[in-house]
Amino acid sequence: MSHSREQPITNSPSPTLNKIDGPLDGAFGDGYGDPATLEKKAQYVIPEIPDGGLTAWATALYRWLVLFATFGYANAFGVYQDYYTRIYMTNKTSSEIAWIGSTQICLQFVMGLVSGKLFDSGHFHATTLNDSQFIYVISGQAKSLLPSLLTPGYWGGDKLWLDIPSIRWGNLASLCKTPFSRNGDCYHRFLRSGFAWGVRASAFVVLACLIAGNLLMRTRLPPKSKRPPTPPPDIKAIVTDSVYLLAIAGAFLVLLGLFFPIFYTQLFAIVHGLDKNLAFYSLAILNAASVLGRTIPNFIADKHGPFNLLIPCSAISGVLIFAMFGIKSSGALIVFSILYGFFSGAYISLVIPLVASLARDISEIGIRLGIGFAVNGIAALTGTPIAGALLTEELKWWRPITFGGVVILGGTVVLVVARDMQVKHKGNQRV
Repeated sequence: MSHSREQPITNSPSPTLNKIDGPLDGAFGDGYGDPATLEKKAQYVIPEIPDGGLTAWATALYRWLVLFATFGYANAFGVYQDYYTRIYMTNKTSSEIAWIGSTQICLQFVMGLVSGKLFDSGHFHATTLNDSQFIYVISGQAKSLLPSLLTPGYWGGDKLWLDIPSIRWGNLASLCKTPFSRNGDCYHRFLRSGFAWGVRASAFVVLACLIAGNLLMRTRLPPKSKRPPTPPPDIKAIVTDSVYLLAIAGAFLVLLGLFFPIFYTQLFAIVHGLDKNLAFYSLAILNAASVLGRTIPNFIADKHGPFNLLIPCSAISGVLIFAMFGIKSSGALIVFSILYGFFSGAYISLVIPLVASLARDISEIGIRLGIGFAVNGIAALTGTPIAGALLTEELKWWRPITFGGVVILGGTVVLVVARDMQVKHKGNQRV
């Protein structure tokens, strides 16, 4: 990988980011704020971003390994939800148990408020290395709610966020997010050896991924203290951007219901008398299908816009949750797992490119993602426990199914409104 260089902007079609002498075109091309702020941005020089090379691909592999070890593990929580509910914590309700997995997911969003600041201050290596030391082997012996709740959740929090700012466009997001899917296919098999050793085996895999990741990771930019001064983003303009606020609100509602099948499909299949072996692998099928969902739509979104792909994927995910009422056979369970894995995986993978596309200037991407993910972390935290509370000890499935489908479709409507506003603002259907 070549060293960063600073060059004046030209009219050539080069993808290199150079000196900004006016508002950016395309995804960041509307320009706003007071003239003084724009004038400062006009003088800011952005170093060239390398494309390719051994170091670049090693860093991409690092991202894959870290995401496999963090968000991917949380994405496999449906296995634990079933095991805890039926065997391990029979004295707890489904709602109480769901807090374990939802807290893991929430912290991986919200902890970005801490790790993002450390990253900007030049402490990337120290933060990543420090968090990699906390491995949850002991959770294999935890027979109460609190140890199971705390250990995986805190440990994974910083990791996901340190990688999110690097995932800016659809195709790169899709490649980096495939570990979210492969992880669920991998870790659930370890429980075949018993819960305690299954968790330990998972921890050892995580440890190997983090060791390799720490050896591979590289930062491109120098610490903030050694960089040229950068004008601060216009926070007021960001938090009053109606399209952005509607997009975050819509994403919040969708995320409130999106993880319900991921957490509860295996339990749903078992209590409805379906084959236990197939039920055990239903989450693996769902996660395997989401590999395609996290790749194919993202490449299409690069050409047609993230809104245009995310909205139908969101709507179909909501409809599919209502389709759970019709799961009466093994074949229906397999079809549901494949379809829901594909479309829910596509939605999760498209959110980051969508939020990034709303930035009016490249320096805003981080703050927009930070605010958006902090807010949506609340939805990730509360969605599945709400579904568990609606389920009750009598396992009234119609209640959480209705809740999940309604909030996702409601969020889709809000996203449609946000898209229409963005189309009018840009004068282009490709949003």
